[in-house]
Amino acid sequence: MSRAEATLRELLRWDRALCIRLNRGLRSALLVHALQGVSWLGNGIFWYALMLALLVIHRGEAVLPVLHMVFVGVVCTASYKMLKRGTVRPRPFQVMPGIAAGAPVLDTFSFPSGHTLHAVAFTLVAGSYYPDLAVVLIPFTVLTAASRVVLGLHYPSDVLAGATIGAAVALASFRI
Repeated sequence: MSRAEATLRELLRWDRALCIRLNRGLRSALLVHALQGVSWLGNGIFWYALMLALLVIHRGEAVLPVLHMVFVGVVCTASYKMLKRGTVRPRPFQVMPGIAAGAPVLDTFSFPSGHTLHAVAFTLVAGSYYPDLAVVLIPFTVLTAASRVVLGLHYPSDVLAGATIGAAVALASFRI
């Protein structure tokens, strides 16, 4: 076995072990309900409400930031759908007997986490226009990412990949 194969095998072992450990949080009903709520809001509801609120509060000044968020959202959606079709990684609860699904899924595959990808991208874009929102957006984004693993819907590596891709799309959008 090559060094690269051994490293990859170790990373996958770590990914699965951390997934199991974090999923044990499902034993707390309060935590499950809270993270289910965060995950449900992360389906898009939170971000659409944010865009609408920005338009209502800031009127014409918010048109560019909201259009920027919409553009980034479209690019993120296309990116993650393409990756999911290409990687076809099953979700943890589908292949690991010790993992329980804590919420319904929007699609079949696990890699990358679309919730995390969008949360990071939208947080970076909205936060660049309205820095005061960081106090709400950053914790929501962190909770969104955590919810995906704790609820047994993603591996930690899915969330890290989603965060990385979301950040890359958002940062690239500032150069356009």
